[in-house]
Amino acid sequence: MVTFVGLRRILAGMLFVLVLFLSAAPASAESFDRANLRLRDLSGQDLRGNDYTRADLAGADLSHTQLQGVRLFDTTFSRAKLVGADLSGATLDGARFIQADLTNAIFEGAYAFGTDFRGAKIEGADFTDVLLDPKTNRALCEVASGTNPVTGRDTRDTLYCP
Repeated sequence: MVTFVGLRRILAGMLFVLVLFLSAAPASAESFDRANLRLRDLSGQDLRGNDYTRADLAGADLSHTQLQGVRLFDTTFSRAKLVGADLSGATLDGARFIQADLTNAIFEGAYAFGTDFRGAKIEGADFTDVLLDPKTNRALCEVASGTNPVTGRDTRDTLYCP
């Protein structure tokens, strides 16, 4: 038989667990569609859930950011710094990484149709299960080197370079 005092303790415990759960939940997703975020310092942030479709992140610092599953469709990353960023499962269709620093970035399972990597630094980047058009894949293989420190995979192997 549960007494009134016991019931209060149970309810107080449940309320405590609920408060802990809600305080640990990530911030709600934001949309930065077409936003001008040039030269912004977003390094080290958890940006999962946000939408950066058609955003301009040229020259921005996104080093060591969490971008898993983020919408980056037609986004500009020209000369951006994405060292150690995790873009696993992100939508990168039409994104432009022209002269971006992608050292040790993880792209595993990302959607990258029509993505432009001209002049990008990809040492240690992991492209496991990323479908790239053959021309882009060949161009990346010409400069691919290194091993990703998180996944332990060689960049050339993840691109299936000859």
